[in-house]
Amino acid sequence: MNKNELIRAIANKLGITLKDAAAVLDGTIEAITEGLEKGEKIQISGFGTFALKTKEAREGVNPKTGAKIKIAASKIPTFKFGKAYKDSFNK
Repeated sequence: MNKNELIRAIANKLGITLKDAAAVLDGTIEAITEGLEKGEKIQISGFGTFALKTKEAREGVNPKTGAKIKIAASKIPTFKFGKAYKDSFNK
C-alpha cells in the first residue's frame, strides 16, 4: 500500500473526502515528526511507540579501499510495535 492508497482507505473508513483524508495523514506525520524533533517519545496505545535512537560516533571501513573512516554520531527515528498489536496477527 502506498501513500495514495492509504489516503483512499482513510477516506473510505471515515467517510470523508480524499483531500480531508490527506490532511489527516499529513497532519499525523507532521505531529509525530515535530514530537521526535523535540526529543519526545510518542506512544500510541495498542499500536506502538515512536522514538529517537542515538547512534554513537564510530570507526568504519571503506569497502572499496579498506581505509578506516570516522562515522559521525547520528539520531535515527525508530518504531516499536506494541505487544497487543503484534499478537493480533497471531490469533
